[in-house]
Amino acid sequence: MPEAALRTVVPVPRRELHVGDPVAEARGLTYSAGGKRLVDGVDLRLPADSITVVMGPNGAGKSLLLRLLHGLIPPTAGYVFCRGQPLSPELRKQQAMVFQRPVLLRRSVAANVRFVLRVRGDSSRERIEAILNEVGLLPYAHQPARLLSGGEQQRLALARALALSPSIMFMDEPTASLDPASTAAIETIVRRAYAGGTKIVYVTHDLGQARRLADDVVFLNRGRLLEHTPAGSFFEDPVSREARDYLAGRLILS
Repeated sequence: MPEAALRTVVPVPRRELHVGDPVAEARGLTYSAGGKRLVDGVDLRLPADSITVVMGPNGAGKSLLLRLLHGLIPPTAGYVFCRGQPLSPELRKQQAMVFQRPVLLRRSVAANVRFVLRVRGDSSRERIEAILNEVGLLPYAHQPARLLSGGEQQRLALARALALSPSIMFMDEPTASLDPASTAAIETIVRRAYAGGTKIVYVTHDLGQARRLADDVVFLNRGRLLEHTPAGSFFEDPVSREARDYLAGRLILS
């Protein structure tokens, strides 16, 4: 097999991941910048009924993959589909994204949620209070958002995303800079959102968090998809050498 072909091989999982109609799908998804392929021909089907955790070393292309799937940046090549349809501005309204660093309006906590709810046409006080109560921020409703702690700000960012009632929510290392208590609070909200019918795609470097949350794991290295397997299979018996090295804390050589 030619060397170029070897670089794009995705190992077949020992236990197949059964996926029905995917909530999101990438076909040949590629993104290049500065003469480099940062996302390299990714084929991926994300099941609707799971929390998918995306893992890989720094520079693997995890954040770029989320931005491509959410339509924040256009691919150099390939396609993104949402529920079987090519991703469009209308379909993007059914998605939401939470970043590592929350970007909040310089308004009150309640006003941040109200701003988003106006898109859905229901910015009533009752609806705002219900959302803030869900993330434990109702007592801070009239406080300026910038005075919240880091963990509280991230919960507010999550509340704004959930206010859109998304069918799929992309989360890019939302707890990377948070303490254990704030991390646990975010994980609880994520599980509730999933239980309520929202598909979660979650990027993390934290192996403990991945084990707690993941139903299936997407593993990337140098922009290539190396594995997409059930979480148990990935953590117990990864297929690729790169994944084994990553889980063991060893430098990935490739």
